[in-house]
Amino acid sequence: MSIKINTVNVIKKQLQSLPKEVLIEHCLRMAKYKKDNKELLNYLLFEQEYEEDYITEIKADIKTAFAEINRETFYYAKKNIRRIHKMATKHIKHSGKKETEIELLIFFCLHMRNCGVSFKESRVMTNLYQRQITNIEKALHALHEDIRIDYEEELEEIKKGLR
Repeated sequence: MSIKINTVNVIKKQLQSLPKEVLIEHCLRMAKYKKDNKELLNYLLFEQEYEEDYITEIKADIKTAFAEINRETFYYAKKNIRRIHKMATKHIKHSGKKETEIELLIFFCLHMRNCGVSFKESRVMTNLYQRQITNIEKALHALHEDIRIDYEEELEEIKKGLR
């Protein structure tokens, strides 16, 4: 027998009826039990207002991680690239902004292409790269035309990595 989980709408209504102190207790308890919750709460409280700095910080982390890739065997290089991708997507989810998603995915793809690991022979890595291009295109369609034009040139540059 499993416990029934309420919908987000029901949870929202319940949260609105709680006093401020109880809300704070619940947030802290959630942050204490899972690192992802703590990271999201940290973003919402401290990083959300400074999105450009947040993006710059994540880009620096991605760049550092690509510089530290273990190139001894393709297996380890592939694992490292997937770990970097997982880190980037986690931060994209925290932000929830399409511009952030596009910038980080473009940055990831450019570094993946130039990291010194030939991923074109690996179907898994080629598919990962292709999925990121698809994700960028989907996010671009959600943006206004004026903003979209700025990113389309970079997207074309990334697509060259598949050729």
